[in-house]
Amino acid sequence: MGPSATPTDRIKVLWLIKGLGPGGAEQLLLLAARTVDRNRFDVRVGYARPDKTHLVQEFESAGITPVRLGAPSGGVVAQVRDLRRAMSEVDVVHAHSPVLASLGRVVARTLPPGQRPTLVSTEHNEWTSHRALTRMVNALTAPLDAQRWAVSDQVKSTIWAGRRSAYEVLIHGIELTTPGPDPSVRARVRAGLGVADDEVLSLTVANLRTNKDYPNLLRAASAAMRVEPRLRFAAVGQGPLAEEMAALHAELGLGDRFQFLGYRRDVADLMAAADLFTLASAHEGLPVAVMEAFAAGLPVVATSVGGLPQQVVDGVQGRLAKPGDPDALSSALVDLAGSSELRARMGAAARARAPEYDIRRAVALQEQAYARLVAAKDR
Repeated sequence: MGPSATPTDRIKVLWLIKGLGPGGAEQLLLLAARTVDRNRFDVRVGYARPDKTHLVQEFESAGITPVRLGAPSGGVVAQVRDLRRAMSEVDVVHAHSPVLASLGRVVARTLPPGQRPTLVSTEHNEWTSHRALTRMVNALTAPLDAQRWAVSDQVKSTIWAGRRSAYEVLIHGIELTTPGPDPSVRARVRAGLGVADDEVLSLTVANLRTNKDYPNLLRAASAAMRVEPRLRFAAVGQGPLAEEMAALHAELGLGDRFQFLGYRRDVADLMAAADLFTLASAHEGLPVAVMEAFAAGLPVVATSVGGLPQQVVDGVQGRLAKPGDPDALSSALVDLAGSSELRARMGAAARARAPEYDIRRAVALQEQAYARLVAAKDR
């Protein structure tokens, strides 16, 4: 929903996130920005990372101008100063990063009681994927939140036992479009990638970070292509492991059969061009990319980590493999690549589940919580 009039009684909400790069949590926040009811909520976005600005323009197009905390110096003192000022101007602060959530809880205590916003947080990733210090500080400060969400049952299960019961699972989602990609898009994108009509294209959308376990994916791809030469791979993403993965790619001799595409804005078109979706992660929350694959009608080959078993039923919407086991991942890839009938059946099952991930549901529940918490505070 686009910008609207500005009633003075709108609830002011500050969303906090570490950066605005192309990651899953950031994409979810952008989708929420396009969906939130602007007649009732005045939403602002604060972020800290100066090197993660990919989605700033998209937020601006959605009617929200993100503010980088601590700009231009980026120092911690400046970030705390900006955060304190921003928090004093809103009714609700909703943190989407454990570090910023912890910092925000402490900063809120420095504000006069009448200026303290209601605190809300969402856990997007398994606690085991965070540094020990991050987990500790997050756990110690979490009781200061009035509402705590986790994006999947698996994410909730990794929260410290003494804190876990206070978290509610809220499945986030995507914008649903009409099914059935334009055949001309598929043909155009495949031609651009050099993928023939009779080849089977596996798409991965994941940044080049440790938790995505690209070595597992590359080794599985190498083994799978030896058995099924029609398989081709394309991966969308960027990150600190780019050089390391390029070296492994060369070592395995994958050539143009496995293409690293970097950051792309045309993920929907790439989904339309693909025949299946693959995710080889070691840790996950509830991946947005898998939701998008479902909406595109793609069967999914993935590791059984995080919320993935909650999304992909093995043998129904795709295949699950043990994490860190390239042979198991390769076997699943070969099975799907070898049967167009199996891909069609699993793809149809995936598309049938897509409505479960409608972003409007998650945003509506968040809006209800914001309104309820503010009303309770005002009483």
